[in-house]
Amino acid sequence: MRTFMKLAWRNLFRNKRRTLIAGTAIGIGLAALIFVDALILGMEENMVQSATSSFLGEGQIHRDGFRDTQEVEKTINDLEGTVAGLEQEEIVKRFTLRTLSFGIITSPANINSITLVGVNPETEKWLSEIDDAIREGSYFEEHTGQAIVIGSELAEILEVELGDRIVITVARAESGDLSQEMFRISGIYSFGIREMDTGLAFVSLDKAQEMLGIGSGVHEIAIKFTDPEYGRDETHPFWKKYSRNGNEAIGWTTLLPQLEAAFELSQFGIFITAIILFGVVALGIINTLFMSLHERMFEFGVLRAVGTRPGRMFQLILFEAAALAVLSIALGVILGFGITLASNISGIDYRGIEFAGVTFKELLHPVLTLKQFIVYPIALFLFTSFVAIYPAWYAARLAPAAVIRKSL
Repeated sequence: MRTFMKLAWRNLFRNKRRTLIAGTAIGIGLAALIFVDALILGMEENMVQSATSSFLGEGQIHRDGFRDTQEVEKTINDLEGTVAGLEQEEIVKRFTLRTLSFGIITSPANINSITLVGVNPETEKWLSEIDDAIREGSYFEEHTGQAIVIGSELAEILEVELGDRIVITVARAESGDLSQEMFRISGIYSFGIREMDTGLAFVSLDKAQEMLGIGSGVHEIAIKFTDPEYGRDETHPFWKKYSRNGNEAIGWTTLLPQLEAAFELSQFGIFITAIILFGVVALGIINTLFMSLHERMFEFGVLRAVGTRPGRMFQLILFEAAALAVLSIALGVILGFGITLASNISGIDYRGIEFAGVTFKELLHPVLTLKQFIVYPIALFLFTSFVAIYPAWYAARLAPAAVIRKSL
C-alpha cells in the first residue's frame, strides 16, 4: 500500500505543468464553492438582521385575523397574561407593545395615507432601529404627548419640516367614528426603505390608544429572542404556547415568506455551483489520467508482462487520482479561505440594494464555517475517486503484448 502511494505521488509529478493546471482548475472550483456558500450564509444573516431589526422583530403576537383585516377592534386577548408569560420566557430577550391602524396624515400642503404606529419609546428602541434612523430632531424626547416621528420621504410629500404641525385622522374602535389629533413633528427618520419612509408614522402608545378608543389594548407584541434561530424554527413549542386564547404567535418566516423562499433559491444556487465544480472535476480527472496513461503505455505493458495483477493496476490509478484530489483540495482550501477571509474582513458593499423585499443596510460579510472545509473537501475527494474508476478500469484491462507492440 505504501509503495503504491509513493508511486502515485511520483507519477503525478512526472508532468508538473499538466498536474498543476488540472489541480488548480479543480482547486478554483472548490474555492468558488466555499466562497459561494459563505457568501450566501452572510447574505442570509444580513437580510434577516435587516428585516427583523428595522421594525419587524424576530417574532410577533397578534389577535387571530388581525394581520388580514387590520381591524382596530382586534386587540390581543388576555394581554396581561401574555405579557407576564413573555417576561418569564428564557428565550425571549426583549419585547414591546404596539398599536397599528390605518390613518390619514394632513399638512397645509398635502395629504397622505399612513399606518399609525403607537409605541412605547423605552421598549421600542430595543426592538427596532427607529431611534438610530433619526436624521433630524429627536426620538420622543420632547413634548411626548403630541410628538410624532415621520419618515423623510413622507416629510417631502407633506412639505413639512421639524417642528411643524400636522393632523392625524383615524377611525375609532367599534363605532368607526373619526378621531383627529394635532401633532408636532419631533423627529424625522430615514431607513432608506421607501415603504417605511413614506408609509409609517409613530406616536406614543398611550396617545394612540386614546385616539383609537381601545383602552389599554394593543394590536401587536414584537419579540426579540436570545438566539435569532428561534424566530426561524416554526416547530418550537413557543409558537404553540402563545397561539391560544384567540391569539396567534408567528416568526419572521411567516411574516416574510418571500425571504425564506429567497433562501431556498440561494441553496439551489449552491447546488448549481456544486454541479459545475463536479463537472470540472470529472473532466479534469479523466483527461489528466488518460493523458498520463497514454504517455506511459509501454511502462504499463511491462508491469503487466512481469506479473502485475489487474487489481494492482486498478489500485495504482486510483491512488494517482486520490493524490491529485489531495493536491487540488489543498489548493482550493487555501484559496477559498484566503478569498473568503479577505471578503469577511473588508465586507461587500450591497447597501441600498433591495432583494426579496429586504434592503441591505450593512456591509455583507461572508461567513466561514467548519462545514465548508470538511464536507466539501470530503465530497470532492470521494467524487474524484469515483470518477477515476473508469480510467483505472481501462488500465487494468490493458493487454501486455498489444500495449508493448503499440508503444514500440
